[in-house]
Amino acid sequence: MDISSKTFSAKGFVLPHTLPVIVLDDCYHFPACHLPLFIFEERYRRLLDHALHTDRMFCVGVSSGFNDVLPVTTAGLIRASVKNPDGTSQVMLYGICRVRITGWEQTKPFRIAQVEPVLTQHAPSKILRQLKSRALDLLPPPTDDSCASMQQMRQELEEMDEAEAVCDIIAFHFVRKKAALRLLLEECCPQRRYEKLISELEKAQGC
Repeated sequence: MDISSKTFSAKGFVLPHTLPVIVLDDCYHFPACHLPLFIFEERYRRLLDHALHTDRMFCVGVSSGFNDVLPVTTAGLIRASVKNPDGTSQVMLYGICRVRITGWEQTKPFRIAQVEPVLTQHAPSKILRQLKSRALDLLPPPTDDSCASMQQMRQELEEMDEAEAVCDIIAFHFVRKKAALRLLLEECCPQRRYEKLISELEKAQGC
């Protein structure tokens, strides 16, 4: 699992006031993570065209039922988009930062949300480094098929200076419970986010 291209920095990045939103069930996208998408619905083809001709950005919102969308999601940057002969597209979306949906600019033919950044609360760097080390120690053991990729991933995560990004990458790849993913995405304090992540990893290992 190669994460070498996940170190794109959001520092100095200007977040648009509005972003298109694709609504999916139980699809939690995190900052610093790549999300592959297959775009086939007509409304989302139009959304993709709109995004490619504006800020090259959109969000994947999680459906909460009754035509509602969970308020916190991730602003995603289109890193690659390949259009197929039949009009569908393969897209690679990279998570930039957490955003909160505050309203809707439009809902048809596709949704465009009014968004604001989710401000990150301060957490001591020393504590985050300690929590990062604990989380890495709790990664599941590699299988025969994934041994090399897991070793590479762990090495790259260990070398990453941004402990907050490491937390999001581990959550995205190794947490399977949807309720836990929602809590991890909505948590604005990196320390508490790590504590929740470690709790989930410990449960998965039966600790």
